[in-house]
Amino acid sequence: MHSTKPIQTAKTGYIVMSLLLCILGIVIIIHPEVSANTLCIMIGVLLICYGIFKVIGYLSKDLFRLAFQFDLAFGLLVVTVGIIMILRPTHMITLVNFVLGIIILSDGLFKVQIAIDSKKFGIRKWWLITILAVIAIAFGILLMIDPFTSTNLLMIMLGSALLAEGFLNFCVMLFTVKIIKNQYPEANNNQ
Repeated sequence: MHSTKPIQTAKTGYIVMSLLLCILGIVIIIHPEVSANTLCIMIGVLLICYGIFKVIGYLSKDLFRLAFQFDLAFGLLVVTVGIIMILRPTHMITLVNFVLGIIILSDGLFKVQIAIDSKKFGIRKWWLITILAVIAIAFGILLMIDPFTSTNLLMIMLGSALLAEGFLNFCVMLFTVKIIKNQYPEANNNQ
């Protein structure tokens, strides 16, 4: 019999991080004047935690192997970016939107593949994951090209992107990670 504790930890952590991304997004939308230095540090801490839960998810024995399939390398990348944002916030201020745009764009693209794979597994809400992933991709692109004339508009876009990313990840966890009490280790699935 295989313990479900790592997958439960990953799922819970992912949901908590998704909610924190949503909360941070809402705070930035309401208060777009937040200091860039403070923003870099807050986002850095969130990225480190988020990346850690991605790695934990990858190492867990997710029954469908959908939600966490790309999370080892991507989780390590996100942790690295988070550490840099905390250690060098003044250097990252000018790049924060571009870097987060790349992360959100990449995650959205991975989630499109997860949605397609979810459809093959018969998960009925695959279309919602696809729609949310496309929205996240659009926000990621907007953050990278920065078409905004004012800093406040850019910050509101950043907050909206974090909110969309948090909601996307929450839905992916909710719909694709199934925890079954007596999951078998990978070796037994081949029998």
